[in-house]
Amino acid sequence: MRAMARGIRYERLATERANRASAHLDSLDARRIAALMNREDARAVRAVGRVARDIASAVDLIVRGLRTGGRLIFVGAGTSGRLGVLEAAECPPTFGTAPTRVQAIMAGGRASVFRSREGAEDDARAGARAVQARAVADGDVVVGVSASGVTPFVKGALAAARRVGANTVLVTCSATGASSRRPSHARNTSRGGAVDVVISPAPGPEVLAGSTRLKAGTATKLVLNTLTTASMARLGKVYGNRMVDVQPRSRKLRARAARLVVEIGGVSPARARRLLAAADWRVPVAIVMARRALPATDAARILRATGSLRSVIERRNGPGRLTGR
Repeated sequence: MRAMARGIRYERLATERANRASAHLDSLDARRIAALMNREDARAVRAVGRVARDIASAVDLIVRGLRTGGRLIFVGAGTSGRLGVLEAAECPPTFGTAPTRVQAIMAGGRASVFRSREGAEDDARAGARAVQARAVADGDVVVGVSASGVTPFVKGALAAARRVGANTVLVTCSATGASSRRPSHARNTSRGGAVDVVISPAPGPEVLAGSTRLKAGTATKLVLNTLTTASMARLGKVYGNRMVDVQPRSRKLRARAARLVVEIGGVSPARARRLLAAADWRVPVAIVMARRALPATDAARILRATGSLRSVIERRNGPGRLTGR
């Protein structure tokens, strides 16, 4: 493989090392295995906590990119790629984003989401081509997800993104601890190459050596959860801790939407449902209609102009001279 030719010693990667704590895994009963894995999983949570500053730096990049019309694109292979796909897929129903705003690129294509094609990760040129096919440009943010930090597909994708001026982030569980503590937004050089921000939690060797779907996967999911949630919160896609931009396409979500209008809009359940119907089930629009006694078109226009529900609710001028609750 090309990476081997460059002198990478895979046996030295943290994600490949054997874990002493699980040396007798095959001799333990189910209860002891469960307890062992729980203790090790807790290491993943602590590891993510130690890189909070780097996560925040990446969030700042993402917010700036999305605010100016750019896109957030996750790139990965294997488990890491699937986690990126999951994160992108969850953004539209959770935050009301267009599917084009948060995307994912999976080594090996869509089929690899459901059936493993491990060799696909070794093709750096395919990673570059995938980025080019998405017309990545200045203003976009490309997040490479690679547990090992050396995945050629991801490295090729990040390199291609940098060449066209996109901002880049690497999420890895195998970079050195020093790389995750460098100054925010500096061009970092690690196993993943030069990127804007390296996020490198170090959860330690896996209970099952090399199986990065375990602690590395857990740490990666926690990082991705934070990147999207913090970014969308900063962009006004939530109100308080409520998913006001949720897309109510199921019975449960329609009930949640009605509760949001009741609680934030200060109206009865019956009134909330009438407002939602008039607003085409756009929760923020219905809330503004309730709080400011406006028709749907005017409520939607004000939301577009201000950019967030909180800005409208806390606005002191206009109908009703409303203040925040």
